[in-house]
Amino acid sequence: MKKEISGFISYLKVDRGYSSNTQLAYEKDLSNFYQFITLSGVSKWSEVSTEQINAWVMKLRHQQINPKSIKRSMSTLRSFFSYLVNSGFLEVNNAKKISTPKTNQALPKTITYSEIELLTRQFNNSWKELRDIAIIEVMYSSALRVSELVGLDFSDIDYGQGFLKIFGKGSKYRYSPIGEKAIIALKRYADSINAYDGAVFLSNLNKRISARTVQNMIKNRAQKVGIKSNVHPHMLRHAAASHFLQSSHDLRSVQKMLGHESIKSTQVYTHLDYLELSKVYDQFHPRAKK
Repeated sequence: MKKEISGFISYLKVDRGYSSNTQLAYEKDLSNFYQFITLSGVSKWSEVSTEQINAWVMKLRHQQINPKSIKRSMSTLRSFFSYLVNSGFLEVNNAKKISTPKTNQALPKTITYSEIELLTRQFNNSWKELRDIAIIEVMYSSALRVSELVGLDFSDIDYGQGFLKIFGKGSKYRYSPIGEKAIIALKRYADSINAYDGAVFLSNLNKRISARTVQNMIKNRAQKVGIKSNVHPHMLRHAAASHFLQSSHDLRSVQKMLGHESIKSTQVYTHLDYLELSKVYDQFHPRAKK
């Protein structure tokens, strides 16, 4: 049975192009399920029943596991059983019949435009300062994930057309616009280190910068300029999406910019848009509660 789990993880890596973190999450879920069902004497996947899957879900609920985590575990199980069916190991996907707990959709944490301006305040003319400003400008301008940012090469930048070629989730490329401020910040940084090819953002050791370094830099910079919330790189992506949506009201364009395959992943930003609308209403409408 473990052989099929290993085969599934290899399938996620090679055929689906899933990230190492996603592979580990799937493997952890399947390992937990495997341990549960083998205690009941199951020796092959065809022996797993709907009742046993239901019992596992109930066990997770009794352990007070977050409903969102249970939903992810069930998604893992459905994908795995679909793989077993498609590979000829099973005839029926019993995991399809199990309902998952409903979750309340949490709004992404974001920051304001004025806080973005604070983060990009320049304190000196060092190459490192120019690099940090360029990182923030690019992440916010193009709504990048931190993994996409650190993977950027100079050959991915089209200054003339104002676009970045981004290697995103699922090993897929997309093109995202980049604003004038970000282009100016990029050119200033590149000129400061005389680098115009290879990796864009470099560490102190003159190697491609790591995601952890970017995380620490943004957190420290936020503290330095007096932002009280715990700022992390993904908040810049959320800010870019919500600010773009507030000004354009074009959800499809936001979807393309973020690289979401499904519009459902992008729709959460409409809630942010309505929150902003309610703030303006409360502040200015004569009938609003003061």
